Amino acid sequence: MSAEPVMGRPQRLLSLIVTLQGHRQTTAAELAERFGVSKRTILRDIVALAEADVPVVADRGRYGGISLMPGAEIDVNRLTNSEAEVLALLGVDGESARQLGLEDSAHSARDKLSSRRIRPPRRGEEPSLPLSEVIVVDGSDWFAPDEPIDFSDFLVDLRRGSRLRIDYRSSGQTVSRFLVVDPYGLYSRSGRWYLIADVDEEPRMFAMTRLRGWEALEEPRRLRPGTALSTVAADLAERLERRRDVVVTAHLDARTEDLARRILGSRLLDVSPAEGPDSVIITVGYEELGGVRQLVQFTDHIEIIAPIEARALVRERAQNLLDRH
Repeated sequence: MSAEPVMGRPQRLLSLIVTLQGHRQTTAAELAERFGVSKRTILRDIVALAEADVPVVADRGRYGGISLMPGAEIDVNRLTNSEAEVLALLGVDGESARQLGLEDSAHSARDKLSSRRIRPPRRGEEPSLPLSEVIVVDGSDWFAPDEPIDFSDFLVDLRRGSRLRIDYRSSGQTVSRFLVVDPYGLYSRSGRWYLIADVDEEPRMFAMTRLRGWEALEEPRRLRPGTALSTVAADLAERLERRRDVVVTAHLDARTEDLARRILGSRLLDVSPAEGPDSVIITVGYEELGGVRQLVQFTDHIEIIAPIEARALVRERAQNLLDRH
């Protein structure tokens, strides 16, 4: 593990409070992994919180851990102006809360933050505009469908901690099939929701938009020892981004480069100059050859160079379009 923290200490201390308030008990090792710091750093942070009168306790021993004192709640008036602004801006996603049936709780959290006493600026500190006036965070995807997606009923069954029998249509398939899964939970990325679950002890990611139905079974979920939603989701996402079984090289109209970056995202592995100023050479990675169909949308702005199988596939798709029109 790197000794460099992934966030500044003030932000980490605030996140520690939020984490502890949301969990009965956790360990220093789990917190260290969550925040990307050493166990010793976490213990120093806990001492700092205790010295600041945060009701945090650390029990030693085999069954010990770190937690807030029973019944303790953090007074939002203890937050600095900047901390409260960051929480309000990034920590309460209204659209996600609505989809999960937690909209009332999200409004309550925002109300508590907005009603807190505003601390006057310190001597010599220049006043600044509120973050809400200069930043807007929208977690939804571009061109999202108009139909509202409601996962509240699914979340109720998910929180029962039982196995699920899901009716799911895989990408590229026209019919769905039933699977029994051991769910970790829901994962949101770029405005899209995924169910993270084990199938026969193998982690899988299921797009919620392709979930046709589900049934909560009577037996409890069976998760692999030492696993958690955050780590399994991160591992699956990293695997997906790194899987590049097919690497395509192509000439692209230079005027289309910005559009290609938006459309291809992390699949775009490299952009380099071509011989002339009017084009660039791009390298794109796909999990399978069929993914190359994505490049057809660039029409006459692109020419596939390699591999030959990718050229053949694009030629076939173009011929199919020609025949239909």
